Amino acid sequence: MTVVDRLRYLRIVLVLTGIACLALYPLMLFWPSGWAWHTGHSNYPMMIVGIYATLGVFLLLAARDPMAHLSLIWFTVWSSAVHGGIMTVQAVTQPEHMGHLAGDVPALFIVAIALAFLTPRSESSNLTQVPH
Repeated sequence: MTVVDRLRYLRIVLVLTGIACLALYPLMLFWPSGWAWHTGHSNYPMMIVGIYATLGVFLLLAARDPMAHLSLIWFTVWSSAVHGGIMTVQAVTQPEHMGHLAGDVPALFIVAIALAFLTPRSESSNLTQVPH
């Protein structure tokens, strides 16, 4: 894959990830067994929706110039991997949450892997030579 292709794909993944983060609330409503971790009243869902909506907006902005937003992209990679790992353990040990193994858990790992594969390791990378 060429450097130009890699940057193009990175931008696409950033946009798709940003949109997915913004879609968390509808996903929680329409597929709760795969996306919502609480039933009944809880303050947790709105807090997590607020965090992911904010992340989604910033990932959409980062798609315009990924090289200027490497720390945000790498935060997304590592926080997605850690969050997915914790949720995997919880889903496996709590049978009522097994549906998450087909919903938000793989989504987080897919995001982490795709962004890690496409994102350069530093600003000194040769991707800085690619015109925007």
